[in-house]
Amino acid sequence: MKRFFKYSFLLFSIITLNSCIGIVADIQMRKDGSVKAVLEYRFSRMGETIGKLDGNEKWPVIPVGREDWKRTEQRVEGMKVASFSSREDARDIINKVTLEFKNTESFLKFLDPTGKRASLITGEKSNKLHITLNERPSSQINSELLDLVREVCGGYSFKISLSAPKNAAIDFTDGEGKQGMPPATAAGSSSGKKAAVSIDTAAIFTAEAGVGVDLIWD
Repeated sequence: MKRFFKYSFLLFSIITLNSCIGIVADIQMRKDGSVKAVLEYRFSRMGETIGKLDGNEKWPVIPVGREDWKRTEQRVEGMKVASFSSREDARDIINKVTLEFKNTESFLKFLDPTGKRASLITGEKSNKLHITLNERPSSQINSELLDLVREVCGGYSFKISLSAPKNAAIDFTDGEGKQGMPPATAAGSSSGKKAAVSIDTAAIFTAEAGVGVDLIWD
């Protein structure tokens, strides 16, 4: 579990190429400043097997049980694991966890304890939480590896929704946090107090400019 607890589940499991994963994250920002996050994540046995080929077979890529989340609860001050469940189908293991955070700072620490891939800006009129899903690659990735990622990650997606007391919005950015055109497979919707976006997992891995999201609310 070392790799999970050094980084964050939401970010690190996407950024590594050790396992393809699908994530549905419902985030609720409350008036009192607390945060509720419901995460459902599915990962394939095929992707997990591929990950073992890189010499990391001793460390699971993502948390697989309630005790793993309890260890995270002990590490992140202000975080509580409200519920956890797990099931399997023919292809995947599907875990669902509900997390409660005392404030946005606690939520930020959970997302990225290193402070390198997530940042929070608070203001009188609005707040913005930026999350880097995939940094801009420093060099071109081998085309054969990209094709493998697209094949293995087919059918998996990253979906996030944000609810807020007044207004909510989610924007895509590049890996440096700059606004730009979202990836071709990205889709979004907004209805005042709730916003949502979705993107194929493979598109996150293979985006030449990297991918990030801005969660904006007031």
